[in-house]
Amino acid sequence: MTAAPRISASVMTHPVRRVQAEELAAHLGVGNLAVDPRPDEGPSALRTALVAWGQAEPGATHHLMVQDDVAAPAALLDLVAGAVQRFPEDALVFYTNWHARNGALSRLAALAGAGWVRGVPQEFTPTLAVCLPVDLVTGYRRFAGRSGERHDDEVLSAFLRPRGRMALLAVPGVVEHIGTSSINGHAAQGVRRAACPLDEADARPLLAEGWVLERPDWLPYMRNGEGYLQVSWEPEPTAGHLPWREALPHTGLTETELDGLVRVHRPAEDAARVGRAFGPRYADELWLHALLLGAQAEAAARRRGGGTTGPEHERLRSRAVSTLGMASLPAERRPEVTPEQAALLTGYAWSAIRCGSRLLSDPGRRG
Repeated sequence: MTAAPRISASVMTHPVRRVQAEELAAHLGVGNLAVDPRPDEGPSALRTALVAWGQAEPGATHHLMVQDDVAAPAALLDLVAGAVQRFPEDALVFYTNWHARNGALSRLAALAGAGWVRGVPQEFTPTLAVCLPVDLVTGYRRFAGRSGERHDDEVLSAFLRPRGRMALLAVPGVVEHIGTSSINGHAAQGVRRAACPLDEADARPLLAEGWVLERPDWLPYMRNGEGYLQVSWEPEPTAGHLPWREALPHTGLTETELDGLVRVHRPAEDAARVGRAFGPRYADELWLHALLLGAQAEAAARRRGGGTTGPEHERLRSRAVSTLGMASLPAERRPEVTPEQAALLTGYAWSAIRCGSRLLSDPGRRG
């Protein structure tokens, strides 16, 4: 019988947030506080992360690092232990940014019914709450110690990429980013939240039993109000972002098909309301993005043998789509979104997701 994992943990922080970090550590039952050893030298998440990873305790099989600006359930360590039991050799990520490619990938996985998804190799690996096996910790510290980069999330991806095994992302997000300030220079990204936020009770069975989406054929995502497609999964960190029209031939779909669906199935009144609030181009891009998202999620579910059902899965899907509209806006527009507008964006996205799921996921059913 495999021995039970033993997990040590650290909360990493900067002196200006020490009290906040101490409160979080007490809430989670974490005994190690990793404080920036040279806070006067300018921001460097990596410098503090190296301290945190160096706190892996003797006899531990895995080490969890949590950043100080998050909210998390008191049972986080127990959830992590269960995940480590399932995936003892993987890097495990428990928070995924809503506006990044990994966030779009998590939404796709949520709609497909998955509990975990393999991270995008071309992108940073979110490190607000990440757990590594101790043998990876040793190699990562050696690798990162030679880096001139200050963003630990970029360095972690650079470390994992050549191994051909990016981190597993927990699709239900039990860890949430709080605040908009950033010691490490990310404040310009605006409001940053989890892609698929879910409470502990619903997340627990999904993390314990949910299937793993390893790699979709292609990934629709949005950046600053514009739609893109990722069609290559080769580990090329410098690969650019392909606008969806340019990448569409890789999907087997055509603009003619999509234009036809827009004309027939897009709710005109909601499109006009979204256009008045955020611009007609954004209204077009969001609906087409969600259309492609619905098609690809349904295709992934079918390859698995059918969609996963259950109340917790439905709540996960609902929460995933609830963040789509807000996250796809330019950062400077997010704070102005009212609750009514957020609800409008969510309903608008759902209309496209359902259309894509029904009419685009199977070439034999398009029309």
